[in-house]
Amino acid sequence: MFPDLARDDVFRLETARLWLRWPRAADAPAIARYCSRREVAEFTARIPHPYPPGTAERFIFAAREANASGRDLTLVMTPIRDKREAIGAVALEARGQDRLTLGYALAPEAWGKGLASEAVGAMVDAGFVLTKAVELVASARVENAASRRVLEKAGFEFTGTGLQGAPARGGMVPCDRFGMTRDAWAARRAALNQQAAPTNREGVHEVP
Repeated sequence: MFPDLARDDVFRLETARLWLRWPRAADAPAIARYCSRREVAEFTARIPHPYPPGTAERFIFAAREANASGRDLTLVMTPIRDKREAIGAVALEARGQDRLTLGYALAPEAWGKGLASEAVGAMVDAGFVLTKAVELVASARVENAASRRVLEKAGFEFTGTGLQGAPARGGMVPCDRFGMTRDAWAARRAALNQQAAPTNREGVHEVP
C-alpha cells in the first residue's frame, strides 16, 4: 500500500518538535522503558503488562519488516532537540485494500505537551498523501479522554462505541471509534491552508 519512498529506512517525517522515523535496534531500551509503564500499556490493545524482555526487539523487527514490504508504516517519535531517543511510536496499518488503522503510544513524561497531536497530524497527512486510502480509522478506550481529544483535534469524527479485541488486555474492551474520509481530510486541509494564507491590510488574500 505504501510507495517505495516509505519503504526505505531513511524515510522520515518532521513536525515542529519531532522526527518520525523508522525504528532501529538501538531504540529497544527506550521503547521498553515507556512500554513497560502500566499507564501506557493499559490503554492499548497489544502492549502486554508486565512487558517481557525481548518484546521491544520483536516489535522493532516486525515494524521494519512491515515498513519494508509497504504493508504498514510504523515510525518512532524522537525529539528534534535534546536527547533524540524514542519517546513513542505511531503507526498506520493496512485494513483491507483502501483503509488504514491509526494507532500510537507515547511515554508518560511527554504527555500534555501536544506531541501526540503533532505526530498524529503528520501521519494522517502521510496516510492520505502516500496511499490511495479512502478512510483512516482509529479507536480509543472509552476511559481515555486524552486520546479522544488527540483524534478529534486531528479531524477524526466519532462513529460509535463498541467492543474491540484487545489481546494484551485479555479479551474485548469497550472503545470509542473514529473515522476520517479522504474527502473530509481534503476539505479540512483546504480550510487550514486558507486560514494560513497571507492577507493584505484590507483583509484580501494575496496570491503568491
